[in-house]
Amino acid sequence: MRFEELNSTRGRHGSPANGKSVRGKSAFHLMPPRNQQTLAHPALVTGAGYWSGRDVRVELHPAPIDSGVTFIRTDLAKPARIPAHVSHRIETPRRTVLKHQGATVEMVEHVMAALAALRVDNCEIRVDQPELPGCDGSSLAYVEAIDAAGIAKQAAAKAQLVVREVVRVGDDNAWIEASPPSHQGLSFKYHLDYGQDNAIGRQTLSLDVTPDVFRQELASSRTFLLKSEADWLRSQGLASKATVKDLLIFGDEGPIDNELRFPDECVRHKALDLIGDLALGGYDLVGHFVAHKTGHRLNAELLRVLLQEGEVVGHRRRTA
Repeated sequence: MRFEELNSTRGRHGSPANGKSVRGKSAFHLMPPRNQQTLAHPALVTGAGYWSGRDVRVELHPAPIDSGVTFIRTDLAKPARIPAHVSHRIETPRRTVLKHQGATVEMVEHVMAALAALRVDNCEIRVDQPELPGCDGSSLAYVEAIDAAGIAKQAAAKAQLVVREVVRVGDDNAWIEASPPSHQGLSFKYHLDYGQDNAIGRQTLSLDVTPDVFRQELASSRTFLLKSEADWLRSQGLASKATVKDLLIFGDEGPIDNELRFPDECVRHKALDLIGDLALGGYDLVGHFVAHKTGHRLNAELLRVLLQEGEVVGHRRRTA
């Protein structure tokens, strides 16, 4: 990565692949950037990886100003540092995976969502396996660990990435769109559509994202699968340790041997994933996002466009 000094800069304009960019400036009055933050003390989360079934230990440590979030694979002979940035994302089904200089780390979206929503900007995440733990399928364990450790303000501004034009990626079946904000911060509307022939069905959620909103409305929403999907994964030797108590597995009548935490828990978890994926830009996002059946791939595609076309407000611009 390199950093370019600036106060406010505009990116270049153009149409992204499989999407469109529509120009039109926003009259929104932007508030000054907040201070960067890190953890006041180290935090610990343990559990088993969903995909590998291996026990995992994750340590979250305070980090210096402008360092961002970095994963450190401590299980390797030479510990590998993997910056939490979309430029290091590799396409993998059903999860967000980062790769840097040959080392990978998987299932980063839940911890990234917790850090971004609680506004922890600089953090070293030390993990002793290639995969982060699934815990209960949500961000709750990370939120509880961060709250227990405390959050410390740092003497530098957190740069903002402001959506100034409408940008949309995807197709008629699945898409995500970013538009200029009507108020300070990040807001979204998510449409989940599993059709009418299963217990998940169609769900819609709209929220303005703040630390308290994330804690109360999103953090505890869990990963979900249809039983047919879970059966297929197990037939491939994956998710061997995960049970119906570790995430939501839907049969014909609803969750199997489990209870929903929210009537619309599935769309809430999709929103959680969206926040985690967008956190890989390294900025406070200021804009409104509308998503329809989007997933990790389209979330990342939109973020890449915004990093080129958005307006950065703050003391530094981060580029790949």
